[in-house]
Amino acid sequence: MKIEVSEQFPHLPHAPIVEAVIEIRARAEVAWEEGVISEQLKPKLPDYPQVASQKEFQQEVQFGAGQVLEAKQHNLGWKGLRLQSADQRQVVQFNRDGFVFSRLDPYENWEHLRDEALRLWRVHLDLAHPTETQRIGLRFINRIELPAHEMKFEEYIQPHAEPPRGLDLPFQGFFHHDTLAAPGHPYSINVVRTIQLPQDPRTQGIGLILDIDVFTTQPFELRQGLLEERLAEMRWLKNKVFFGSITQKALDSFR
Repeated sequence: MKIEVSEQFPHLPHAPIVEAVIEIRARAEVAWEEGVISEQLKPKLPDYPQVASQKEFQQEVQFGAGQVLEAKQHNLGWKGLRLQSADQRQVVQFNRDGFVFSRLDPYENWEHLRDEALRLWRVHLDLAHPTETQRIGLRFINRIELPAHEMKFEEYIQPHAEPPRGLDLPFQGFFHHDTLAAPGHPYSINVVRTIQLPQDPRTQGIGLILDIDVFTTQPFELRQGLLEERLAEMRWLKNKVFFGSITQKALDSFR
């Protein structure tokens, strides 16, 4: 397949994106100590004033005769810092094993997401000095809210949920997961379609969830411009999946 990063996609002022995430897994090549990292990091990001320390735990459970015999929790030590912007719309994690940047609703545009993630990634590079990236992930979680009492999934998303032939029964849950390859390119795509039932069915409609996660399938060395190239190609794949999964009716509602 050929990836056309120059392809233009419709601009959607009311895009249904509830969270967009850029994750870069790259192990730190320096000592990862809380006091040192915190002292270096906080002055560099005054626009992310909410700071929380994160620890990593491992759960070990032994079973026997159909019951739990022993359960242990191992403290794996300090993992990193989680910072949140003053408006609580942006979250960044600087961890021993990588970096995660999230933009919450309302989503602005790709340029803002990419540029802010790259700015923060450069901060992570200065802290961790990784030499190789094990994985890049680009994930967009979309929520399409149907009108109250509306159950015609096929009018908004394809492929859609439908009951077995001969049983016209309402859905209480639905989950469909596909994993797609990108022949000739180091990418795979997880696509999840599911529904989110409303808290109050009398006034709220079902939420159709379209969760698209594009990720790299092989590690690569960090060199100038390569990360930007990967993100541009991954964004194209994400857009092709999104626009290939929604109907014209859904598309019109996002304009």
